Amino acid sequence: MTGLTMLIPIALLLGLVGLAAFFWALGSGQFDDSDGAAARILIEDE
Repeated sequence: MTGLTMLIPIALLLGLVGLAAFFWALGSGQFDDSDGAAARILIEDE
């Protein structure tokens, strides 16, 4: 039972860190151009 009292807060903390990293990436423009890279591979450079 004492293991759960330690593991649950650690799991919640890691979840919050992951959520904060996702929102940071979202705010910094990481996901702005989702179609550009997929279409760029089809275009031939001459």
